[in-house]
Amino acid sequence: MRLYNSLSREIEEVKPADGRTVKMYSCGPTVYRYIHIGNMRSFMLGDLIRRGLRLEGQDVLWVMNITDVGHMTDEVTDTGRDKMELAEADEGLTAREIADKYTEAFLEDADLVGIERADAYPRATDHIAEMIAIVQKLIELGHAYEVGGNVYYDVTTFPDYGKLSGNTLDKLRAGHRQDLEVDPNKRHRADFALWKRAGPGRLLKWPSPWGEGFPGWHIECSAMSMRYLGARFDIHTGGNDNKFPHHEDEIAQSEAYAGHRVVSIWIHGGFLQMSGQKMAKSARNIHRVTDLVEAGIDPLAYRFLCCGTRYRSEMDFSWEALQGANDRLTTIRQRMVDWANEGGSDAQTWSKERRAFDRRFRDAVAADLDLPAALVVMNEAIGSSSLPPGEKHALLSTWDHVLGLDLDRLVREQWEPSAEVVELVRRRDDARARGDFASADALRDELQGTGLEVMDTPEGTKVRPKRA
Repeated sequence: MRLYNSLSREIEEVKPADGRTVKMYSCGPTVYRYIHIGNMRSFMLGDLIRRGLRLEGQDVLWVMNITDVGHMTDEVTDTGRDKMELAEADEGLTAREIADKYTEAFLEDADLVGIERADAYPRATDHIAEMIAIVQKLIELGHAYEVGGNVYYDVTTFPDYGKLSGNTLDKLRAGHRQDLEVDPNKRHRADFALWKRAGPGRLLKWPSPWGEGFPGWHIECSAMSMRYLGARFDIHTGGNDNKFPHHEDEIAQSEAYAGHRVVSIWIHGGFLQMSGQKMAKSARNIHRVTDLVEAGIDPLAYRFLCCGTRYRSEMDFSWEALQGANDRLTTIRQRMVDWANEGGSDAQTWSKERRAFDRRFRDAVAADLDLPAALVVMNEAIGSSSLPPGEKHALLSTWDHVLGLDLDRLVREQWEPSAEVVELVRRRDDARARGDFASADALRDELQGTGLEVMDTPEGTKVRPKRA
């Protein structure tokens, strides 16, 4: 796979630093409110990259952080209060309960749009010690300094500052989002906070060598990415709005701490717009995934719609386009049933046409995740008169491992287990009833080995074909 590196501004091949596993980190949600579908497009990017790499047989380790400590002041009132604390006051829940509530809501919404779970979801509040350790070392190395309980990163000590966003010190624009109040004690106006002194009445605070306080916006990603992926990893994803200042500052502090380049490829996704306007709370034009469900739309139709636009491009959302994607997805699923019934999913037979279609699809995915081109290939395969029904079904089932559209949903719903599967299920239920869990586990493995998903329910073992 080759991806556009925002740092080098070139398309580069993904090569795991350890020669085995691609290690990827994604900036995750700030869990003080519900996540909207524009955010979901950004979070979908890591999922699509991992799926594309797995299609090539590549192992992937994917980490997405959960920001549960508020590094930002309130965007409307500018009261200086932490957003988690504002949510506490609004909802009458503790900060931990707020974080748990919106983390679970995020994961449920991500499930609905086909984002497979990351390998780890580290929380910022569980990694304060790692953040403090990095800040201490940056001070020792001369890259940071403490003023009245605040610790700032000295941007003048990092000659490459601005290499990602182009906001070099000689032409720096304003935008350090967490520093709304200007500290006259800063050495340079672009210096950014690594640790902030806790003001009167602040609830979310921790002890540190510089007094009680809380981490700055960027330090959490440096701490958690290197904690879980090491001081060299392959891919870092986020939205275009993360380039500056978040990722720019993350590069500065991580590379100064490690003494070398940490991330090989930086990937940034385009915004989702509605009628030409960025989707945002302040614009009052946000929609949750659950809003799609309430409107009678399959959330995977939104995923389908997103696949029609290159991930680096801005995407304009409309309900009309979403309804069209929903109708098209329903039609394809119905065709999958017809093809499965007519010819089955012959995974052994590879005609010349099938190989050609598969090669083109894989090439499109590998070419900087060109999913619009991949969908063109899929549509041509659907309409092909030379591909037998079974081969069409087999192709689309394979491609769905990347697309994540659950194309075999209707096939699974009409699926009936064979007599052999029924007997295995009966034997497993008998083993569980006897308390012979070793045998029950062995029978579970045998069922899963046939391509089935095995579920334990109050009524007994249930099986169904695994989803792509």
